[in-house]
Amino acid sequence: MRILISALLATASLLSPLSAFSQSMDVEATIKAVDTKKLNLTLDDGKVYKVPEEFNFDGLTAGVKVVVFYTVVDGNRVVDDLQVMQ
Repeated sequence: MRILISALLATASLLSPLSAFSQSMDVEATIKAVDTKKLNLTLDDGKVYKVPEEFNFDGLTAGVKVVVFYTVVDGNRVVDDLQVMQ
């Protein structure tokens, strides 16, 4: 059992530097454009954020202030979570 736990901890410590490259970031901005066909949002920071296919666009229109949590994957900003600001 100790060997198994040691092996798991060693594997986790080796892989932990890799997780640093996929850290989630966030940005607070206003939606500039919504494209439901291309599955992306353009914010007033000028950047485009891709959303997953099952993303719910209800209530998201230009002018809505949001906080977007995203991860950069292959040079694209992919939305992990989105919160509408009140």
